[in-house]
Amino acid sequence: MAQKFDMIIIGGGPNGLECGAYLAKAGQKCLLLEKRFEVGGGLATEQVTLPDFFHNTHAIYHMMVDYAPVYQDLNFDEYLVKHIKPELQWAMPLKDGKCLCIYTDVEKTCASIAKFSKKDADAYRSMYKLFDEMMKNIVGPQTFVPMGPAPLMAAHAEATDLGRQMTAMAEKTPEEIVCDLYENDTVRTLMLYACCHWGLDYSQSGLSYLIPLYLNRMVNYHLVAGGSHRISNALLKRYFENKGQVRTSAQIKRFIVENGTVKGVELEDGTQYLADKAVISTIDPHQTFLKYVGEKNMDSELTEMIKAWQWEKWSLFDVHLALSEPPQFKAAASDPQIDKAFIYLLGYENLASLKRHWDEMTKGVMAEDAGFNASFPSVHDPYQAPPGKCAGLISQMAVYELKDGGHDKWLKMKFREEYMWKQIAKLQQYAPNLTKDKVLETYITAPADIQNKFANMVKGGYKQGAYHPLQMGYLRPNQECSQYRTPVKNLYVGGSSVAPGGCVIWGSGYNCANAVAEDYAIKKWWSEPKMVTDAIKNNYIMKP
Repeated sequence: MAQKFDMIIIGGGPNGLECGAYLAKAGQKCLLLEKRFEVGGGLATEQVTLPDFFHNTHAIYHMMVDYAPVYQDLNFDEYLVKHIKPELQWAMPLKDGKCLCIYTDVEKTCASIAKFSKKDADAYRSMYKLFDEMMKNIVGPQTFVPMGPAPLMAAHAEATDLGRQMTAMAEKTPEEIVCDLYENDTVRTLMLYACCHWGLDYSQSGLSYLIPLYLNRMVNYHLVAGGSHRISNALLKRYFENKGQVRTSAQIKRFIVENGTVKGVELEDGTQYLADKAVISTIDPHQTFLKYVGEKNMDSELTEMIKAWQWEKWSLFDVHLALSEPPQFKAAASDPQIDKAFIYLLGYENLASLKRHWDEMTKGVMAEDAGFNASFPSVHDPYQAPPGKCAGLISQMAVYELKDGGHDKWLKMKFREEYMWKQIAKLQQYAPNLTKDKVLETYITAPADIQNKFANMVKGGYKQGAYHPLQMGYLRPNQECSQYRTPVKNLYVGGSSVAPGGCVIWGSGYNCANAVAEDYAIKKWWSEPKMVTDAIKNNYIMKP
């Protein structure tokens, strides 16, 4: 006999765990189904190189720690979840020994920028103040409420001066905004990278409201002490405390659909689970609708919208490093603090080289001079490597489908290892002590590996779909599903393919839990965040 639950949640990544934790604490009998052997999704910390080297194999830079309600609502402190926020957030060393630094302290950042351009230092100070106001009053609160139709939101934005300033950016591309703000090529390069490396097209307008988010968050990245998996562990414990159930290694065959209503889930082995209220999918649109709902249970309009979904333009080529010692950057000769940066931007000596990287990827090619970001978490959290040793990461934007060899080329050991050593050699140009003998072990995650590991990270994408004007906000994934409800009765969506998007920002799962609670008259134990209440009261965002 099929087991019955109030809610069945598909996908045990951050959004699925978040949604389940809220609803289980609200008294709902929840079942979470996860395809992999354990839950957590991108919140992964693994010993993939050598014993006692802990590597964050997917999510590492946590950008919404100070905004996401989940941290306070579910009291992660009780599970000793701690975050580290390095003072020096970004360092961009150049081959000539100079280094551009971005600190949490505005004036320290301005002092560093002034070495390149006094005008740009003043521009950064003004930009920081403006974008911080936009983040606090508009972008941050909007992350945790449903998006309205674009015309209505644009009209609403005109009600305040801050909203009008955001709207004025809408028709500009990220490159235009950055180049309007800054004159120095080095400063422009770092700022444009910080704007776009999570998925924005530097030459496309229509999504410029994300620029205040990314340039504000670039000085608010956090590292999880002990590794990113500590967060998923805390969520899972909270879920279990409230009698939530989990089935891992759950291979779904189909959603049980009767007369246009989702009744439950059937696994490949024939096991059936029924949902008295809702089935909530946090996986990608193709699996959710085309594979599990099935075209026969959808109207043609919804089917065509799902089939038109675009995946990300690039993925990531990551190299996890077990090093015998921490890096010593040449640029630290003028400022020893550079060795303590959280994120290093390496290999882009000018704006042209950064743009060439993006342009070549659209052709299926990796530019010879392509740079990357690098991080050495154990410098900030000694737990993540043995004493005296260092855990490191090289993370490069990489095209999934190579023009010469397709995506399978990333799986060829000779090619991937040769490519890896090129990146390590580039790192050594900036940190000369990291010679080949200092590399004790490596672990590669190429674009094809990401899709093989996570079925919903199609083509190695990590946001369940491209950030494109026709796939964001009220249109993510489409106008029929962007409010977390779908045309298929009792089916809800709450993953990265729904607004506000991916990158572990905690919006989709939270908003989906709100939608489900409202529709089924479930008493919420949580309150509307004060920032949301204030933003609505002050007319910065629309009331849901």
